[in-house]
Amino acid sequence: MRVTKDLVAASATPMVLGILSEGESYGYAILRRINDLSGGELDWTEGLLYPLLHRLERLGHVESSWQSVTGERRRKYYRITESGLAELAEQRRQWNTVVDALKKVWLDSGEWTLPAIPLEGRA
Repeated sequence: MRVTKDLVAASATPMVLGILSEGESYGYAILRRINDLSGGELDWTEGLLYPLLHRLERLGHVESSWQSVTGERRRKYYRITESGLAELAEQRRQWNTVVDALKKVWLDSGEWTLPAIPLEGRA
């Protein structure tokens, strides 16, 4: 079961900012991290990631620089800015509201028991 495009799009910004809050990274590594975090359920492409990174850079949430590693080609590394950390905090607040509301709907309906969802760094 793959996650729908709507949910992928909605979660893209907080996902990338959250990954970059762990430390700077480059495109392919970000794609691998998303795949690992989702157990392969989030199937992102470069066509989704790079326009998002460029938009986040235009907004001042991310900065980039080209770096060379001996024996490898140059890579563009991205890092989160102070503005990006503030945006991530706001995204977390909004997602916590959505998750809490969904839990209430699903649990109150008695149709499905929601497993505990650990949200590290939850404010």
